[in-house]
Amino acid sequence: MSIEKHLEALKAKHEALDLEIEQEANRPLPDQVLISNLKKQKLKLKEEIEQITAAE
Repeated sequence: MSIEKHLEALKAKHEALDLEIEQEANRPLPDQVLISNLKKQKLKLKEEIEQITAAE
């Protein structure tokens, strides 16, 4: 897989997590543990994206 394709996939996952966090937060009784875990995953993806873009 090329770096560009990998970067696109990471960005897509990052956006999907953002949407999932928003949906969970807007539920009547949001699961705060789930939201926290999703935010951690999102942060890891952001860091990986930043490493890849910095290396280019």
